[in-house]
Amino acid sequence: MGLSTVRFARNHNEEFYKVLKQRVNEYFKENNISRYGNASMVFKTVCMLLLYFIPLVAVLFFVENTALYLLCWLLMGFGMAGIGLSVMHDANHGAYSKNENVNRWVGYVLFFLGGSDVNWRIQHNILHHTYTNVTGMDEDINPGLVLRFSPHEKRRKLHRFQHVYAWFFYSLMTLLWFVSKDYRQTYRYEKLGLTSTQKTTLRKQIITLIISKSMYAVITIVLPLMLSPFSWWITISGFLIMHAIAGLTLACIFQPAHVVPTSDFPMPDDSGNIHADWAVSQLYNTANFAPGARLFSWYVGGLNYQVEHHLFPNICHVHYRKISEIVSETAKEYNLPYHSYKTFYGALKAHTKLLYRLGKYDEALAF
Repeated sequence: MGLSTVRFARNHNEEFYKVLKQRVNEYFKENNISRYGNASMVFKTVCMLLLYFIPLVAVLFFVENTALYLLCWLLMGFGMAGIGLSVMHDANHGAYSKNENVNRWVGYVLFFLGGSDVNWRIQHNILHHTYTNVTGMDEDINPGLVLRFSPHEKRRKLHRFQHVYAWFFYSLMTLLWFVSKDYRQTYRYEKLGLTSTQKTTLRKQIITLIISKSMYAVITIVLPLMLSPFSWWITISGFLIMHAIAGLTLACIFQPAHVVPTSDFPMPDDSGNIHADWAVSQLYNTANFAPGARLFSWYVGGLNYQVEHHLFPNICHVHYRKISEIVSETAKEYNLPYHSYKTFYGALKAHTKLLYRLGKYDEALAF
């Protein structure tokens, strides 16, 4: 079924989102604040970039102790994840600044994760945010044959153990972005007619990928191999540690927001209709976690407030905690779900539980 044929209901709790948007807009107006980033967002950007670049400079020029060398790579992994969660994410949603040029240039920091901003916007903004948890539409729940994230996908024998081995594959996320995923996505998105939505062409995107990934390889592989006093295998081990930390961190933030027992994984009928309003579908298929963990929320770019992010992706994450009160109260008023796990551990536990059930049962009815 093509993307253009899938439609959300327009007469199912449609008043909820109208009222919610009005209340959120009033919050910003009454408090005379912008829905975009502020000084704290700029400060965080500097912190996340330093968390990546200080260890990188140390790796290239200063560190001569093996344990400290590998520790620097580990810190770079957390820096990569922090850049992705707290900086790049808002910019590529157009929420970092009201100036589109600022958003575009800040969005380029995805380069330091080995990824493509163009492909990310297509996969995340267009497919994931529009068709959240819709099997065949949302690529975030279609990781391939090894993992089963949706009850509507075929279950295979190996999936019985996915709740155990999934974490290893999560650690490969950013490494696969760098090595192969972006190239495969580029050709697939061109066939789907999505490349043009980013004001680029297939040829330009391929050239950009080759140049950017070559530069990334020089910075993170070639220069460390040339300048560090360590054996090649230690440097490569550090590079893999960095990507493993970044990939696992990103997966542990995004997966418990959607692949959890409370999600209902909607499917369009034969006519392409999904029997829920778009905003209501977000409530059914998104969950918050650890709302009281301020420092944790700071590092993960407010993405523990995924409900607020999915309903208002064009609002900077520094505002999510405040508007979460408005969202939860409005959802309750309209008798709609507002899923939130008290702790991060609880969210990970719920995600693991669903992985186990998806690996054990064939039918959606089992859920």
